[in-house]
Parts: sequence; C-alpha cells; structure tokens
Amino acid sequence: MNGAFFAGLSAWLTQAGLAGTLETDILSGFCERCVAAGLPLARALLFVDTLHPVHEGRLVRWGYGASESPLLEYGRTSTDALAASGSEPRDVETAERWRSSPHYKMVQTGESFLRRRLNAAAKDEFAVLSDSLAAGMTDYVAIINRFAPEGVIGEMDGVYSSWATRVPDGFSDGQIAALQRLAPSLALAIKSVSLARMTATLMATYLGHDAGRRVLSGRIVRGIAERIDAVVWFSDLRGFTRVTDTAPEQAIPLLNDYSDAIVSAIHEHGGDVLKLIGDGTLAIFTAEDRTHACGAALSAAIAARGRVGELNRQRAADGKPTTDMYLGLHVGEVFYGNVGSRERLDFTVVGPAVNEASRIAAMCRSVEQPVLMSSAFADVANVKRRLISVGRYALRGVAQPQELFTLDPTA
Repeated sequence: MNGAFFAGLSAWLTQAGLAGTLETDILSGFCERCVAAGLPLARALLFVDTLHPVHEGRLVRWGYGASESPLLEYGRTSTDALAASGSEPRDVETAERWRSSPHYKMVQTGESFLRRRLNAAAKDEFAVLSDSLAAGMTDYVAIINRFAPEGVIGEMDGVYSSWATRVPDGFSDGQIAALQRLAPSLALAIKSVSLARMTATLMATYLGHDAGRRVLSGRIVRGIAERIDAVVWFSDLRGFTRVTDTAPEQAIPLLNDYSDAIVSAIHEHGGDVLKLIGDGTLAIFTAEDRTHACGAALSAAIAARGRVGELNRQRAADGKPTTDMYLGLHVGEVFYGNVGSRERLDFTVVGPAVNEASRIAAMCRSVEQPVLMSSAFADVANVKRRLISVGRYALRGVAQPQELFTLDPTA
C-alpha cells in the first residue's frame, strides 16, 4: 500500500459519504479495495448508534456469508432502555452480546484499539473471538473512532469497527497501521450517511412523514403555507384526566399503548399524524379526490376502534386501566405549513375545518357516540351508505347547526 492508494481510497470514501451511499455499499467497497491492494481482510463489521424511537443503531457486515444479513438494525442495549421499551427476547440477547463484546470493554476502559491473536487461549475472553476462531479467523482487531464531545448526538458517540483475517500469521504490523490510518476516513463517511438518515427519522418521528419531508426539502420559512383539501382527524381518549388523577404512574404507559393502536391505523390507511397533544391526535388524509381520502379515513377509524377494543381486552386481563377513543372527522380546505414565531415554528394545519373537527370530536361525549363525522364528510360518495345521522347540533364557534353522523353498526 502506497500513498496513492491511501489518497485514492480516502477520496472515494469522501465521495461516498457526500453522495449518501448505503452503509453496506461503503463497507463492501472499502473492503474490496483494501483486499485488492494486499490487505488480507476476511471479515469486517461496523456499527453506529443513531436517534430512532425503536432502533438504537445499525450494524453492517462484510464477509460473513449468505446466512448473515449484511445490515441489521438493533434494539436497545442498556438495561433501563430495555425495561422502559418493553423489550423483546431478541433485544435482550443483543444487549447481552454487547456487554460481552470487545467494544463494550473498550468503552469502559476508554481504549480505542484492541487486538487479539485467535487461538485456544484467547477464544474464551469474548464470545466474538470464539465465533471468529470457529470460522477460521486467525487475527482480530477492534477500533473505535470517537466523535468530539460537541459532535455526540444522543447515543451516537463514534463509529465502532472490527476486522479479521484468515492468513496463518495474522495481520502484519504494517497492515495494522494501514487499518488504523484508514479507519477515520471510513468512520467519517459512515457518520455522514448516518446523520442524514437520522435527520429524516427525527423529522418523521416528531413532525409526521409528509410534514417532515416538506421541511427537509426546505420549507422552513414562516408564513409559507399551502391551501390543501384534506380530511381532518381529531381524536382524544375518554376519561384520561381521571386516569392521571387516580393512577398518575399509569398515564404514560396508557398513552403509549393507545397511541400505538390509533397511530398505526392512521398510517396503514395513508394518513399522516401531525401532532400528539396530550391524549389528543391530530392527523390528515389527503388525496386527489375526496372520495379516496374520506374512504381511507373511515377505514382507519374502523381499524383504530378494533385495535382499541382488543387493547382494552388485553389491559383489562392484566388489571390495567382502560379507556376508549373519541373521534371527530371533517373534510375541507386547510392551510398546511409553518406557523409560529421567527425562531420556533410548527408545521401543521390551521383553518375553520380544523376547528370544526375539534368541535365535532368534543361532541362525542354529549351525544354518547365514539365517532362523529360532519355532513361534508358524510356527503362524499361511497361513505354515507355506511353512516347514520345522530341529529343536528350547534357547535361552538361554528355559525350554523351541523348534522352529525356516526358509523352504522349494521353496515
């Protein structure tokens, strides 16, 4: 390996990071170029943590064969996070494997480099060494390329990598030095790609999929809003205040359980959740024609009610408090865009249709119906036949009394 090789590989990594190349392609391209230059890599693994509501990070493999996926998104590895998230057995296994890994030891000791010749004496120190020895590896190297404190985001504090070879004598000192020289450039490319993905994930998690996409595309100027036709969904939970007053420790788990049921139904039928306001959910369904949007919202409402019912059965069996969903649906024109101060904006929907959906949801308690829809919503083709009228009502802030509809239980 000469200076031209190092310069060429670093330039390729820079371009790959700037282009947003997939991590699997970055790692495989890196390894293949190193092997062609005489560095006898047989296996490589790297991972980086990220900010994701479900996954703690991403692990990328090279040289592990068809039985091992080249990309794995792993769950929480800390004991507290596992307990809080209601971990699955796979997550517990991942956490245990992490705590018995060379990288975990390096995190505890502050080291950035670890090397082990693979033989019978070394195989019991870490589980990965035993696995590598069984696969015919002779030498193992682990590296951590840490970020500066101001570059740490959440749990994302560095890029962790490991390297193994099958050559009988293991890596030479020159090859180890080459790995250590190249690893920072590889880490920088991986960090660049990870930050772009993490930004998109955060936008979708906190703003909603469509709003997040719009903000990322540059729509961050206050006052710029688009007039769109949409179904507005406004729902909340029955008796949530009572639960928080009588069993405050149950409030967050209860919100999480019911949000899972409601939000998943909205997303699966093409809706976009814009805001979670305490126990309330604001969402929209958009389409080129109202028929499709209203049909999707109605299907989501039916699905959400079914999931809430199943959740109630599960929670009651476990002795946990239960609740129900109140839902108002309306369709009309809304302004969709940035609202707020110069430095603190919210990408949301505003307008009379949003206010009316909120008022309709509030009427559910008065008329003792879990779901209410406006006449504008009910008048859409292929929807009204599945609804029944519950009468005309005056809505606060709405000029004329409105006829409201609910689901026909016989439809």
